[in-house]
Amino acid sequence: MPVTHYRTASIDGVEVFYREAGPADAPVVLLLHGFPTSSHMFRNLIPALADRWRVIAPDYPGYGQSGMPDRGRFVYTFDRFGEIVGGLLDRLGVRRCVMYVMDYGAPVGWRLALARPDRVAGLIVQNGNAYDEGLREFWDPIKAYWADGSVERRNALRGLVTLETTKFQYTDGVRDLSRISPDNWVHDQALLDRPGNADIQLDLLYDYRTNLPLYPKVQAWFRERRPPTLIMWGGNDKIFPAEGAHPYRRDLPDAEVHLLDTGHFALEDKLDVMVPLIRNFLAHKAAPR
Repeated sequence: MPVTHYRTASIDGVEVFYREAGPADAPVVLLLHGFPTSSHMFRNLIPALADRWRVIAPDYPGYGQSGMPDRGRFVYTFDRFGEIVGGLLDRLGVRRCVMYVMDYGAPVGWRLALARPDRVAGLIVQNGNAYDEGLREFWDPIKAYWADGSVERRNALRGLVTLETTKFQYTDGVRDLSRISPDNWVHDQALLDRPGNADIQLDLLYDYRTNLPLYPKVQAWFRERRPPTLIMWGGNDKIFPAEGAHPYRRDLPDAEVHLLDTGHFALEDKLDVMVPLIRNFLAHKAAPR
């Protein structure tokens, strides 16, 4: 059974926590987590891959076990997250990797890809958006906040960092709730409830607007580079619905697409389906040993 190591590195003055497993000289798979979780979401996937691949899963600043710098001295943006994760990869000597992007991991990953196109050997996309079609009704109050940046609109979104919403993200659209550990929302909510963390999350929700102008550049990168791509999408997700999965085929016609009968955090109840798909993709299309 592969052993997972839990490490930290100081990147630009921020303590960045990351999980790492697998042979040091093996092809690298980079796992980029979503909101409101951390590399914890990959805890079961990592040992399922680390027999043949070097797996690295960082926590962004303000998430998981990474440092949570004060907002007065650290700007919480997706640009900054891309820089921090890129710095970690440089520190670890990662020149090429397959990126697994989920939720917030997608805009972080797209920045890494645009900054260093040759670094990306392949893509695994799980409910990670790159198209306007993927931002539907759930995003309407967030778009209203983008439009004026007002305190009133900001405060109206505070429900997104409550236990009710955190639990919703894990349970909505799932057919068999007995497969979902309640440890997930207890773990995530404890970190969201740290003093100051809610405002960090609201800062990032406002900054999410900067991702939309990047979409044409990301799509052009898809067409130019044609990275081998595996898409595994929770088809019942209300946050990033299935309408966001289909457009990938416009720019990546060879992408392998699987819509799964589950919700937002598909790994929690579809790991047994997803691991064989991932291993087959890595072995034959993206990162042969």
